[in-house]
Amino acid sequence: MAGRPQLTGRAAILAIVVCAIAMSLAYPVREYIAQRRELIQLREEQERELAALRAAEERGRQLLDPNYSKKLARERLFYCDPGQKCFVVMPDEQERQKKREAEDGGGPARQLPWYEALWKSVEAADGSVTSGKSR
Repeated sequence: MAGRPQLTGRAAILAIVVCAIAMSLAYPVREYIAQRRELIQLREEQERELAALRAAEERGRQLLDPNYSKKLARERLFYCDPGQKCFVVMPDEQERQKKREAEDGGGPARQLPWYEALWKSVEAADGSVTSGKSR
C-alpha cells in the first residue's frame, strides 16, 4: 500500500476535465443570470410605463369631458357661468399673516393664483419704473 501514489494519472486528467467543464460553464451561467435579472427589470419598467400610459389616457378622457373642464375652471381660475353670482372669500388678517410667515419661513411653497401672480408682476414692474424715474 505504501507504493500507491495518492493521485494517479487518470484522476489528474479527470480533475482537469472537470475543472475545464466548470470553467467553460461559468461564463454562460453568469450571462444567463444577468439576462434574467435584466428581463425582470424590463418587465417592471414596462408595468410602470403601462400604468403611466393608462393614467395619461384617463386624464385625456377627463379633459375631453366639458363638465370636468368647467369644474377645473371654477376651482383653479374662479370662473363663473353667465348669470351666476360668484364670491371669493378672502381670509382674515390672521390667516394672511400665517400664509406670509409660511412663505417667508420656508414652509410649504404655495402656488399663487394666476391673477395674483400677474398683479404682483405688474406691481414689481411698476415699482422698478417709478424708482427709476425718481432718481
